[in-house]
Amino acid sequence: MVAFRLILSVLAGIVGVIAAPALEARQGISTLSAAEVASFKPYTYYASTAYCTPATTLAWNCGANCNANSGFRPVASGGDGAIIQYWYVGYDPALQTVIVAYQGTETSKILPILTDANFFPDDLDDNLFPSIDSSVKTHDGFGNAQKLQVIFLSSARAVLAAVQRAMADYQATKVTIVGHSLGGAIALVTSVYLPLHLPAGTTFQTITYGEPRVGNQGFVDYVNARYQVKRIVNKKDIVPILPGRFLGFAHVNGEIHIGNDSSWVSCPGQDNTNSQCTIGYTPNILVGNPDDHSGPYDGVTMGC
Repeated sequence: MVAFRLILSVLAGIVGVIAAPALEARQGISTLSAAEVASFKPYTYYASTAYCTPATTLAWNCGANCNANSGFRPVASGGDGAIIQYWYVGYDPALQTVIVAYQGTETSKILPILTDANFFPDDLDDNLFPSIDSSVKTHDGFGNAQKLQVIFLSSARAVLAAVQRAMADYQATKVTIVGHSLGGAIALVTSVYLPLHLPAGTTFQTITYGEPRVGNQGFVDYVNARYQVKRIVNKKDIVPILPGRFLGFAHVNGEIHIGNDSSWVSCPGQDNTNSQCTIGYTPNILVGNPDDHSGPYDGVTMGC
């Protein structure tokens, strides 16, 4: 707790010295219907299930999380939960989509990563991201030995092979990528990676929960122009407001913000500053609540 308070104090000083660029308060805020909120629940459970060990996700016997999507057909699982986040791939016949899910991490573990002063946007790996312009950059500061791309690279080819197998086995043409927290960040990078290596005509959607900012404006522009992303943020979760915009990081479009009254609000555009959206709701980490990071998201708290 002392270390956490120190981080907050340091960041408060930084924010006081370097102001974030102002964005206009956009209109077009809308509240999701009960049916629209309910449509996310299978994916919320899939993101939560990613916290379960590979042995249980491969057997699909992880308890309540697995039971919530009982028809799921697992194809592959991996990761060690330490250096390499857990991940799994399979097919949901009801939703008619391949599912790719990544494990997240606790607030106390991701905050030091996101507040590391020694990070900068970094180029994507040319071998895995062929033809991506050098202006597209992602966060390089996920720990000295655990950069975001290092974590991603450790499982990228295995995930791709599993997705290719699932698509072949189930004649699938749709891929859905989910993750919470750090898992959401990996999911977003995967959203750029997989389309470069899968057949034309494959459709993609990405749904993340409590995702931090991942890339620079070039990365955001690239994703916004090509892919469908929904970013769900719970109440005063502080992780989604990090790293700061003043450091050159930005969020992709697609924010859905859960208010204190449990309403789900769609916030159009990039880093919407409306008072009902994340930046307006939690303008700085001093007014945030780390306990909101794990949920609940429509009754689902992240974790196995």
